[in-house]
Amino acid sequence: QVQLVESGGGLVQPGGSLRLSCAASGSMSSFPAVGWYRQAPGNQRELVATITNIGTTNYADSVKGRFTISRDNAKNTLYLQMNRLKPEDTAIYYCNCRTLSYFNYWGQGTQVTVSS
Repeated sequence: QVQLVESGGGLVQPGGSLRLSCAASGSMSSFPAVGWYRQAPGNQRELVATITNIGTTNYADSVKGRFTISRDNAKNTLYLQMNRLKPEDTAIYYCNCRTLSYFNYWGQGTQVTVSS
């Protein structure tokens, strides 16, 4: 069993930046793919970005060029650097780790609010 704990969310003005972190209780290197998802009120949970063990990244079109995902397997931590934030980025952001058998672990989520 792996516990995931997100941090770094908060209130930021449009155009600002935040860095989310996700700390895993176990070895993150055991997961072939890890990523960030988000869910806004009234919407389904959607993919934001993923990164594989060899560093291959994938981003939602809406965040390309603004967000950067990275992982530090030595620290068992996943990051999401979010720049040039927009009000439509407001959501709860969830950390995800997926096993080889496609079982998903989720964190409890961290709120990101972009508003002036």
